[in-house]
Amino acid sequence: MPKPRRSPRKPRVRKLFVLDTNVLMHDPTSLFRFEEHDVYLPIGTLEELDSNKKGVSDVARNARQASRFLDEMVSGESARDAADLKAGLPIRTREGRAPGGRLYLQTEAIDGDLPSTLASGRTDNRILSVVRHLQRETPQRPVVLVTKDINMRIKAHALGLAAEDYSSDKVLEDADLLYAGLRRLPRDFWDAHGRDVESWKKDGHSFYRVRGPLVPKLHVNEFVYDESGERPLYALVKEKSGRVAVLETLRDYTHAKNSVWGITARNREQNFTLNLLMNPAVDFVTLVGQAGTGKTLLALAAGLTQVLDEKRYSEIIMTRVTVPLGEDIGFLPGTEEEKMQPWMGALEDNLEVLNASDESGGEWGRAATRDLVRSRIRIKSLNFMRGRTFVNKWLIIDEAQNLTPKQMKTLVTRAGPGTKVVCLGNLAQIDTPYLTEGSSGLTYVVDRMKGWTHAGHVTLARGERSRLADHAAGVL
Repeated sequence: MPKPRRSPRKPRVRKLFVLDTNVLMHDPTSLFRFEEHDVYLPIGTLEELDSNKKGVSDVARNARQASRFLDEMVSGESARDAADLKAGLPIRTREGRAPGGRLYLQTEAIDGDLPSTLASGRTDNRILSVVRHLQRETPQRPVVLVTKDINMRIKAHALGLAAEDYSSDKVLEDADLLYAGLRRLPRDFWDAHGRDVESWKKDGHSFYRVRGPLVPKLHVNEFVYDESGERPLYALVKEKSGRVAVLETLRDYTHAKNSVWGITARNREQNFTLNLLMNPAVDFVTLVGQAGTGKTLLALAAGLTQVLDEKRYSEIIMTRVTVPLGEDIGFLPGTEEEKMQPWMGALEDNLEVLNASDESGGEWGRAATRDLVRSRIRIKSLNFMRGRTFVNKWLIIDEAQNLTPKQMKTLVTRAGPGTKVVCLGNLAQIDTPYLTEGSSGLTYVVDRMKGWTHAGHVTLARGERSRLADHAAGVL
């Protein structure tokens, strides 16, 4: 019997993407992110790049880098005259690999015949007119405007033009898919995996070697729990190889005898968090959760215990993004630490809680402890992090959801020998323009670092600040 003939695959339609300036200023490498499709840059985009290139901000740096990429392409061997520019330049990466698309630059005046109510002098409207002109000139191919400006996308749709957000920098399309760092074991887990379980004890911990279909889905340093039986199981994936994993039971930080700087875990996720923070084999910890889940308090308590009691680290360094919640109040006086003090209200509040938990020595003892604690905590600004190396430090990066992936990489790579980095953030409180839950630097490191032997992550779900704060976080 003859085999049925397969229908030939339809070739993918090569699209033409028109880039707005904010895309290049957000990600200079966006020129190389469109695979086999073509990219078109209006003159208005180039003018805005030029006007935003001055300064030391990330936007200015990105504008300069995008201009360098364009200069390398335009001044290369493939672009000898204006005719070559009009015909399109092959897009090549820095390694020389050609993704397949071509770069077109606007070389002539274009009138897209926009409604008279749109001011012709505005760059956004000039770019929209270019999109309309290209749509009419090339009806056989899709022409798409790519911009991070929501209002510009709305105007484009109102004019009947295709417009999209730039999404190549997004780690996840849906923040609900973000790695949680913990997993509830199914009820039939031990039936499916426990036929030949090996168990042993070492250094006060129980270990289980399990095999089965769920094991490939697990990550190293992921927490697993089973609360269905008489004796709940809380464990950490210590090792994993193929369909075999080793689970290690946890230390119970909910018990007062295991308190950390007078703080005990109030729920399951806080217990997981303290197990990561107090583990010297884990160099990088990320904590994500809504306000009041105890992220900063647990990070400070674990840091103070290991700096002052166990002498494992020399001092605590705390930094955060200085993005105001409301209107900016202007420049702040003083030294670097004095300028950062107004941004560190969370640090002061948590230090008061930790100091109040110390009941030894009376008022004089608490005053001495307070001075000792403050002498071991340094507050640093992100602006002066480039080029630094922290050796044997406990580094806390607060409000990490407001960092871009590039800024996050710059900070994490400051860690020298013996340094532990703890990133804290709430993805529902992003204040930086053009950052979303899917493109935040915090989402980026959680996704990229999962499964590494020396990194761990926990998503804290339950608020412990107060019943008012917990209720407000859920209904407001």
